[in-house]
Amino acid sequence: MMDLNKRLELIKRNTVEIISEEELKNLLKKKKKPIVYCGYEPSGSIHLGHFITLSKLMDFEKAGFKIKILLADIHAMLNRKGDEKQIKKEVEIWKKIINALGLRAEIVLGSSFQFKKEYQNEVMLLAQHSTINRGLRSMQEVARDIENATISQLWYPLMQVVDMKFLKVDVALGGMEQRKIHMFGKDSHNILNHDFIVIHTPLITSLKGEGKMSKSISGSSIFLTDSYNEIKNNIKSAYCPEKQIENNPILQISKLIIFPRIKEMKIRRPEKFGGEIRAKNYEKLERIFSQGKLHPMDLKNAVVEELEKIIKAIREKIR
Repeated sequence: MMDLNKRLELIKRNTVEIISEEELKNLLKKKKKPIVYCGYEPSGSIHLGHFITLSKLMDFEKAGFKIKILLADIHAMLNRKGDEKQIKKEVEIWKKIINALGLRAEIVLGSSFQFKKEYQNEVMLLAQHSTINRGLRSMQEVARDIENATISQLWYPLMQVVDMKFLKVDVALGGMEQRKIHMFGKDSHNILNHDFIVIHTPLITSLKGEGKMSKSISGSSIFLTDSYNEIKNNIKSAYCPEKQIENNPILQISKLIIFPRIKEMKIRRPEKFGGEIRAKNYEKLERIFSQGKLHPMDLKNAVVEELEKIIKAIREKIR
């Protein structure tokens, strides 16, 4: 087992916020194998946006955590992401891909426990102490068609909070779109007699350069089942202005997905354009790009090859 500082460093890598770091330190000191959880709606293919939290779970595994992944099939239906038959099919695909990643996780299906009387009693208890306005606010970044939110979508955050109690979660992991639901859960800890630490990862910008990466917008994302040509075509046409760091999806992919898996990125280019560049860390890559010493197309070419190595290994395992 690595020492406390190294575990903390690994957990903090590529995160936006930890609520709170002091609580996290105390947890690591007191509990031999804490539980971290992340939940996913199994609706549509897994893309690079999902891959950020899945990658983060790998860091938690190395840091000595037990991993629980909730495939939230009931949540997906409540959020109008498909019918029972469609979602059941997606669940099997998600299981295959998660297993192909080599992540040693306990995969829990929401419907396996969410209809139990004890669970629903807790949901109703929380509902009695929660306003409609708080429920709507918590779903702003998650709900489909929030302007016409249904009652089912108000039930969604109540269940997500109770999930964390029933799964005995010490740490809740999610992208920043989950923040309002997680904070709703922390604010409700006295009602349910369960508290947890919250850790959020950043969101990848859409390949089109506006909004977050989304499976519902064509050309916005890369899927973990994409072919080499699909990866190449989408990356080549992606938003990546010269010298721009902010909201640059190609740099975000490099930082959040590629560099945690490699020791060095090799960027091959002809000698007349400066020859090969080797970046041993993301910070060097960002620096040379911001200085205009690396052309966007050369960066894209390198990202295509590195992504293909990662995704090819997954594709081959799920065939």
